[in-house]
Amino acid sequence: MRRKIPTLFLVLTLVAPLLAGCLERGQPTVANTLAEDDDTFCRANNVAAGSPEYIACRKDRDVQRNNAAARADRRQRDLGEYMVNHPEHP
Repeated sequence: MRRKIPTLFLVLTLVAPLLAGCLERGQPTVANTLAEDDDTFCRANNVAAGSPEYIACRKDRDVQRNNAAARADRRQRDLGEYMVNHPEHP
């Protein structure tokens, strides 16, 4: 019985870092990637960084992303409301 406790402790010590990766949220990484994509998109149209056209391009990309997120949120909310109001349809 005495040997199982150190073995269990060793196993938990080895498995804990692997499980800790599952708890990490990837949002900052995604946000950085989106900013790089926007920069690449705006520069691909031969717009110099810092110019008024570049700033307008980045703002347009932000508006498009926010509108897409709002549409996705609205669809999810509508689906939830439909499921609550129509329990007979699985």
